[in-house]
Amino acid sequence: MPEPSTFKKFVEVGRVVLLNSGASEGKIAVIVEIIDHNRAIIDGPSTGVPRQPYPYKHLTLTPFVVPSLPRAAGSGVVKKYYEKSGIAEKWAESSWSKRREALQKRRALNDFERFEVMLLKKQRRDTVRKSLKKSVA
Repeated sequence: MPEPSTFKKFVEVGRVVLLNSGASEGKIAVIVEIIDHNRAIIDGPSTGVPRQPYPYKHLTLTPFVVPSLPRAAGSGVVKKYYEKSGIAEKWAESSWSKRREALQKRRALNDFERFEVMLLKKQRRDTVRKSLKKSVA
């Protein structure tokens, strides 16, 4: 009897993916149909991603799946299933999404804002060191 696989994220119809390149980079979409070993048709009617073939090498599979999505479903059907399963809320609550958001905020800072962040980090570090010194002594 074969051992159960620990691998959980498969390329499948209904799998939610993060786009790594192209005009919709950083957005999420749903795999609607599998074309071949290199490409799939994705659609993101709720996220603004147009229906299009997309290569797997420019996608990242997420742990989220739209359950029981029919193969080659139209954009209206995809939107209905997507919203019914609450994928947008699950994605927004995930640590992956929050980390990406924080990174984008950090990249958008100007020189003075980066300086302010440095000062706040120094303040926090100083407070932590003082409290540790009190607890040890």
